[in-house]
Amino acid sequence: MDFSLFAHMERLTPDQPHDELYEDFVGLCKMADEGGMRAIWTGEHHGMEFTIAPNPFLPLVDLAHHTKNVRLGTGTIIAPFWHPIKLAGEAAAADQITKGRIELGIARGAYSYEYERLVPGMDAMEAGLRMRETVPLLRQIWDGDCAHEGEFFAFPATTAAPKPVQENGPPIWIAARDPNSHEFGVHNGFNIQVTPLWQGVEEVETLMSRFNDACATYDGPRPKCMLLHHTYVAADDADRQQAVGELTRWYNYFGAWFMNKRPVAQGLIQELTPDEMAKNKMIQPDAIARDLVIGTKQQVIDRLKRYEDMGYDEFSFWIDSGMTTERKRASLARFIDDVMPAFS
Repeated sequence: MDFSLFAHMERLTPDQPHDELYEDFVGLCKMADEGGMRAIWTGEHHGMEFTIAPNPFLPLVDLAHHTKNVRLGTGTIIAPFWHPIKLAGEAAAADQITKGRIELGIARGAYSYEYERLVPGMDAMEAGLRMRETVPLLRQIWDGDCAHEGEFFAFPATTAAPKPVQENGPPIWIAARDPNSHEFGVHNGFNIQVTPLWQGVEEVETLMSRFNDACATYDGPRPKCMLLHHTYVAADDADRQQAVGELTRWYNYFGAWFMNKRPVAQGLIQELTPDEMAKNKMIQPDAIARDLVIGTKQQVIDRLKRYEDMGYDEFSFWIDSGMTTERKRASLARFIDDVMPAFS
């Protein structure tokens, strides 16, 4: 099983300078590269200080100058915010600049907050349809002279300029949850990213089962499946309990952004009170401790061995957490030094 880092800039209060946050982000990515991780993933979000990532190609191109070996992935591009010609061209240009290190993770998006600002009136169903029309076109545009007449896009023969460095273009990963999404990704020869959230190991097993079912009805080579999960490698039990509290807070804010009912000013959502978080029965410390990869090094190794046995090809260490940079770095260092060697 390969390992990767999933990271963004995240700003919780107005007093945090963006330039310092970016330096912290680059520092974590350099740790991942020097520690032997396969890839770094960073995504796309708009108008949200919670996750600062308006165009993932920009930091990935910059990271190519700060790292040596690690692959550089979009985790994820929000397909309905892009025209397929523009996405194919920018991905190819990034692949040229990084000398063939780009990988494309692509999703339909999750936040109504972003939908209503970038594509007013679009819902999750339409976003999914737009993604399914866009993604298969990318390889055709890279190949050249692709003409298209579809539900959402129509254009005469077009070729990406420049062409990507990698043969057939950057590898494509589809963010999938339901069986139809797995089937769409696998049957088009794309890799799959999955992100379990609320249902413990049973959800991890279900997502792998859906991937296997899709592979069973596909005649081509078996794609890869990556598991993305919030992770914290603790120094001791007290450190583990602190991380559980911090990630409980993070998921309460994630839920508030997802529900899109709370006031937002200057890109920051209205602060949640301790009482509001305590009353959120879906996101409680016991569930966070059960569902996420949080533990001392042996506990994390044991959990990841179980995921490896299920058939996952890659585990992505999701480090966004609202923690201090020092705590993020300490956890990532323990993961690199104490956990990854158990899988070499």
